[in-house]
This record gives sequence, C-alpha cells and structure tokens, in this order.
Amino acid sequence: MRVFPILALAGMIAGVPGLAHATDMLSVPTSGNDSLPVADSGFDWNGFYAGVFGAARTSPVAGGQLGLGIDAGVNARLEFVLVGAEVAIEGLGGATDTIYGQALGKAGIALTDSAILYGTGGIGASLAGPSESDGLLGGGVELALTNDVSVDARYLHGFALSGANPKDQITVGANFHF
Repeated sequence: MRVFPILALAGMIAGVPGLAHATDMLSVPTSGNDSLPVADSGFDWNGFYAGVFGAARTSPVAGGQLGLGIDAGVNARLEFVLVGAEVAIEGLGGATDTIYGQALGKAGIALTDSAILYGTGGIGASLAGPSESDGLLGGGVELALTNDVSVDARYLHGFALSGANPKDQITVGANFHF
C-alpha cells in the first residue's frame, strides 16, 4: 500500500515541468515584412490658425454689447499639454461702439485628441471708443470638427488697468488651422 502514494508523488513531480510548458505565454514573432496599420492620431493642433468669432460683453460703463471679431494665433501641442498665443480684434456695438484689440497667451490640456480645455490671459485695449486697457483672464474649450476646422467657446474677464471699466465677455467662433 505504501507503493501507491510514492508512485503518485513521483508522477506529480515528473509532471510539473510538463505543466510549466503548458502555461507558457503565447508569442508571436514581431519581426518581418508585415507591419501593423497605425491609427490616425486625431486632430493636429500644432501650427497657425485664423478665425472669426461672435462676442457678447457686459460692463458697468458700456452696458451690454454684441459684436464680431477676427483672430490669428499659433499652437504647439506637447503630448497632452497645449500652449499658444493669439491676437484678436473685435468690433462691438451697443450703448457705445468700441473697437477692441487683444493679445493672449494660452495653456491647456488635451481632453481627447479633438478637444482642448485651456486657460488664457493677456492684455486688451480699446482702439476706438472709450479709452481703456485691461488685464484679461479666462478660459475656454476648443473642439475639432474636421481636419482643418475647430470651434471655440471662451470666457474672459477684463480687470481694468485704465478707464475703470471691468468687463465680462463670452465668445464663440470657428478657426481654420493650416
């Protein structure tokens, strides 16, 4: 009777190397002439852009104003971080008419390959209308629609540097990337 447990133990020990081979990971050769297709990495945020936007602004002095503007800028995407700079000019009408220029820097993160969330800051000044200048701070989101076109929504708060007229502005626009 003692022989059976010894034979069973010997069989298990002898079978262990066979079990190890049965659990080896499958491998596929990676060298050769065949290559895997690479998926499109999404929208290319790098480079120059120009666009148009609509603006709605409120301030204690000028009240509510609506207008249109044009912008031009440059972006650089570094992995999931985006940095950029932009200049814009807009014409606003309401209780008073204003032509307003802006110079902004922006930094943000890529939520997806086609969506960027960013913060922005810079300076703005009245080019025609009441004389005033502002420090600007805000943020926005930009979404790619096609390989060359994106839409942008932004909020800016203007801290009066001269003219004592703080502002709140919302813009929605489209940019063409090239």
